[in-house]
Amino acid sequence: MYAYTIPPRPLRHAACAATAALLLAGCTSLAPSYEAPAMPVPQQYAQAAEAGGAQAAVTHWRDYFTDPALQAVIAQALAHNRDLRLATLRVAEARAAWGIQRADQLPSVGASAGMARIGLPDNLGAGLPPSVAAMVPGTLTSYSATVGISSWELDLWGRVRNLSDAALHQYFAAGWAQQGATVSLMAQTANAWLALQETDERLALARRALDNRAEALRIFGRRVDVGATSRLDLTQVRMLHQQAKALVAQLEQQRATQQHALDLIVGAPTPLAAGRLPAADALRPLPAGLPSELLVRRPDIQAAEQQLRAAHAQIGVARAAFLPRIALTAMAGSASSELGDLFGSGTGGWLFQPSISLPLFTAGKLQNNLNLAEVRRDAAVAQYEKAVQGAFRDVSDALAAQQGLAQQVQVLDDMHATQAERARLSRLRYDNGAARFFEVLDAERDLLATAQQRVQTRRALLSSRVALYAALGGGTDTTPHSKNTSAKP
Repeated sequence: MYAYTIPPRPLRHAACAATAALLLAGCTSLAPSYEAPAMPVPQQYAQAAEAGGAQAAVTHWRDYFTDPALQAVIAQALAHNRDLRLATLRVAEARAAWGIQRADQLPSVGASAGMARIGLPDNLGAGLPPSVAAMVPGTLTSYSATVGISSWELDLWGRVRNLSDAALHQYFAAGWAQQGATVSLMAQTANAWLALQETDERLALARRALDNRAEALRIFGRRVDVGATSRLDLTQVRMLHQQAKALVAQLEQQRATQQHALDLIVGAPTPLAAGRLPAADALRPLPAGLPSELLVRRPDIQAAEQQLRAAHAQIGVARAAFLPRIALTAMAGSASSELGDLFGSGTGGWLFQPSISLPLFTAGKLQNNLNLAEVRRDAAVAQYEKAVQGAFRDVSDALAAQQGLAQQVQVLDDMHATQAERARLSRLRYDNGAARFFEVLDAERDLLATAQQRVQTRRALLSSRVALYAALGGGTDTTPHSKNTSAKP
């Protein structure tokens, strides 16, 4: 048996060679230098000129969503939502993949120990002199122990390092995607909660109208019985009562559906008592800042940029495939026919085996791999620009919605007051015999419709402020890996 160990001097030589290789590894990178693409959007938001001059201040979500009930629902959603849980697991998956890829930059050292027993044939000594044949044992036993480095690639052209960088940026992208999922979840939860509060308030209005019309139906029924009014008026009152009853049934069904939708978003049952929309200033307006600020606040833009950086690194990998690849294999150990003598004198041996490989003919595979990496880089640029444009549109739409809906709420407040006065005067005119009941019917119908529309518009205004908060990047805590995406954690 041969024994494998590294005597002191060869061991020093191998250590020096490994140190030199480590110094050389990664000193060259064939990846193109990264430059962030220019923003393909205007320098100002057209919907709000004054918004561009103000520094945007997106606060933490608990400071923005101040209603205690809404805070409790959002906290429950952050804890139980399955989509967010999947996004978190994808971050852990990407981190593990980066750890695996990073490990390839360092040599993998392994140790092994074994025992082998071989039975030799009896006629092995046939034809040999008797003195020699007597030395051939019937069974050969050997013990071995080795430590070695197996096929460690010297990263002269940065191939392994670029693979690690690509995995690192994929990990960063997954982290930003998780943060984006968190912002989106908060916005979805807030909108679902606001929709439920809107329906509760509309349902309360409809039930109040139903009670009033039920009482009016009772009164008009008595009047018809004593001949104080016509059956036509009674029929019109009954129609008002039936309309309110139908609206109550519709809103009750709508509330049940919205409750189920909120439960799905939260990921757990959320039994909520009947409520009403918070005041208009519960979600204060936010200054939008400048479009360039979105580059550091929007998680989807940050994720797109990390994907672009990963695509640049993959080009370096594809370029390095054209160049020679050098790998080292080293082994040290000892072997003996007796276990007690395994590490004794004269049982050691060593192996140092460098290898080099160079592609000569690949039928265009390497060039096509490079072309593919460059196309994917260009696609990542387009995706980054699309993310920037989408973010600009989200902010612009939210600003436009805020402006328009604030004006609509003011108009509907005035209209509701006017309709309430009209209904009061119509009732007085009817009671004094100056108008037919059809006038009262029309006024009551319009008053209820205006009240319902007023609540819907108030909810839309609050939802537009939620949309602006999400469009500006939300107020989630910055994840540790996103504080400096140019440095490795």
